[in-house]
Amino acid sequence: MALSALTGKLENDVEIDASPDKFIYMFTHTPHHVHHTSSERVQGCDLHEGEFGTAGSIICWRYVHGILLLTLIQLKLHFFPFYFITGFLNVFKIWQSQNSEGAKNSITLRVLDGDVMEEYKSFVVKIQASPKSDGEGSVVHWTLEYERLHEGIGHPETLVPFFAQLTRDIDAHLLKQN
Repeated sequence: MALSALTGKLENDVEIDASPDKFIYMFTHTPHHVHHTSSERVQGCDLHEGEFGTAGSIICWRYVHGILLLTLIQLKLHFFPFYFITGFLNVFKIWQSQNSEGAKNSITLRVLDGDVMEEYKSFVVKIQASPKSDGEGSVVHWTLEYERLHEGIGHPETLVPFFAQLTRDIDAHLLKQN
């Protein structure tokens, strides 16, 4: 991406107990199982072209990105405010590339279509899982690279904790399997 005031990059590291191989395998070969690990965030994943685990595959992710809503309910002529967390069902249609730039245990997801493309000209998610220095577990490095359509659109900072929690949910699931 060319550097401009509209481009941005957000990065985050999440430490997990699962191995790098197992974590990345979930995204490359079994992304359709991710919703079992984090159903509050991921509603499903469908293959549109190619095969799971193959670079160049096109996959559609359905995810919920939560927001706080205030709802008023009328009951016997009294209004009671109720707060609840809900979210909009969003869609990422992505092109999947494994082992980006020759790195082991990495995947690059380039968003082709979906809700996020209403605000961004380009949006790329890179995931790199590396062994921790002590040999136990992994550090998962998330990189979001994007270009906003205009300056009135904010940076996608709320996706950083979203992906961090998704990482922890997947880790918990992988540890249960052992």
